[in-house]
Amino acid sequence: MNEANPHPFSKRWITALESARAAGRKGLAVLVDPDKVKSGADLDWMSQQGFEAVHTVLLGGSLVTEGSMDTVAAWIRERTETPIVLFPGSPNQLTSDADALLFLSVISGRNPDALIGKHVEAATRVRELGLDAVGCGYMLIDGGRTTTAHYMSGSLPIPGDKPDIAASTALAGHYLGQQCMYLDTGSGADRPVSTDMIAAVRAAVPCPIIVGGGITSPDAVMDAWAAGADLAVVGSAIERDPHFLEAFAAEIQRQD
Repeated sequence: MNEANPHPFSKRWITALESARAAGRKGLAVLVDPDKVKSGADLDWMSQQGFEAVHTVLLGGSLVTEGSMDTVAAWIRERTETPIVLFPGSPNQLTSDADALLFLSVISGRNPDALIGKHVEAATRVRELGLDAVGCGYMLIDGGRTTTAHYMSGSLPIPGDKPDIAASTALAGHYLGQQCMYLDTGSGADRPVSTDMIAAVRAAVPCPIIVGGGITSPDAVMDAWAAGADLAVVGSAIERDPHFLEAFAAEIQRQD
């Protein structure tokens, strides 16, 4: 086991997110699916204007069948010093080249494997890799279609028009000691988490809130921020449009 963790952001990522929240600063995260990265050139958008606005690179997916976590993490590291945080869909989606790990517990569902079972399988390996495991209450929200995240978790999402259920679920997760909450409609969702639901969760818990799924425009990022999200996650939008971050940076500049 590596007692001296070599990662530059380890033990600091969640602290930095908490500090940003306390200061009222919002962040953008980009989600990289290893299955969709065939070479380092697929990540060249990280060198484009606008990437400096990215707070975190999330690495992982609901179902990784071909992509190598180690290889893709190394390619990301070659291109940026932005923290790499694992967003794993299974215990085998781990790499020592990441700075931290979202230790996701699907608190919106009732599948014991997604609540604690897979975590038991992964815990020793996480320690051996020296990863900073951040307890994260993961909440799947109905975004208008069944996504891979819904299917692979084996759980029903929270109805998109029930912010009270989401707020109570987040509060329960907070009382159980989760360090942050992640509201997600899943990759390729027809719509993002509603601003009413984000606001309800924001009013219920003091910890950082991450929101992803169905965020396809700079305006949608701003809406999530305004409703109470501390970190908005974009994935499929960048896969479809590598210039998304340039448009995002231009929108930020325009509003400033």
